[in-house]
Amino acid sequence: MQGDGVLTSDAYRVVLVTMAALLAAGPGDAQRRGLAGGLDPARVGPHLGYNFDADALTIGVQATLPLTARVDLYPSADYYFVSPVTLWALNVDMKFRPATRTGTVYVGGGIEYVHTSAGGGNGDVDLNFIGGLEARRQPLIPFVEGRLTLGSGSTFQIVGGINLTLH
Repeated sequence: MQGDGVLTSDAYRVVLVTMAALLAAGPGDAQRRGLAGGLDPARVGPHLGYNFDADALTIGVQATLPLTARVDLYPSADYYFVSPVTLWALNVDMKFRPATRTGTVYVGGGIEYVHTSAGGGNGDVDLNFIGGLEARRQPLIPFVEGRLTLGSGSTFQIVGGINLTLH
């Protein structure tokens, strides 16, 4: 998770192309998903998980902000229980729900800023790839997801949590 924090221009292009492709997903599947008004409500909630590479428990929060019927802006924050350093991360991802019968699967990606207090403080920007399952019931929406982060070092974590719809 540490390094010089510099993404190559190729990495930035991958992020931009991925986000553009996700934003191009049309809102036309809202009727197939049975959503009134075409968009899900915004959601926010806590999560708990484990980062295998840091060998650390993580707690955090996330928000799901629908942009289209299939694409959500997905900011999140994590705090990792590691000693003797302080380690936390901020993520800005895009989630895409492929057309499935239940609409519970999602994939996506984005960027992460990770900060560690080791050596006087160090911050890095890395790439995220996410995949998960999210229940479609409301107002409580449980989910589980995996997150692979690549950049100054690779990490993998699994988190689960519950989101509350905001009306």
